[in-house]
Amino acid sequence: MRITFKETPIHTNGALPPIGSKAPDFVLVSKELKDCSLKDFSGKRKLLSIVPSLDTSVCSLSAKKFNKAMQEHPEHIALIISADSPFAQQRICSLEHLENVIPLSMMRSKDFARTYGVLITDGPLAGLCARAVLVLDESDLIVYEQLVPEITQEPDYEKALAALNRSLA
Repeated sequence: MRITFKETPIHTNGALPPIGSKAPDFVLVSKELKDCSLKDFSGKRKLLSIVPSLDTSVCSLSAKKFNKAMQEHPEHIALIISADSPFAQQRICSLEHLENVIPLSMMRSKDFARTYGVLITDGPLAGLCARAVLVLDESDLIVYEQLVPEITQEPDYEKALAALNRSLA
């Protein structure tokens, strides 16, 4: 897929899994340096915020906004997925008081990014993830997806959170 970074075209290795499909399982690394999979969060609605690096202003800002939303809806889970090491993720979460989101790292493998079609394949950010948001229902079916077209822009929080909270209405 074509996206942009500061208005310069870059590409991902594929496309996000489509709405209505089952989210592919994954193995990512938790802050405790343990392997973590989608199955570890089964039975809950989940928001997957996929970012290039939590150590950037836009990624940090989106993590803060989703953190606040999760404080208001503790029945849901928000996973912040990046290529940052678990040590960097933990440092940023501590500095920013991000206690209601779960950071997960691609430290051991880029399989998650490849499988979800968000691996940036060219340009200065090659090897990192594109910015994307997916919302999964309790059965891990994808009910919302957004690949942010310009990586320096924020995702559509309103639509993502509406999809996450839809079951509460």
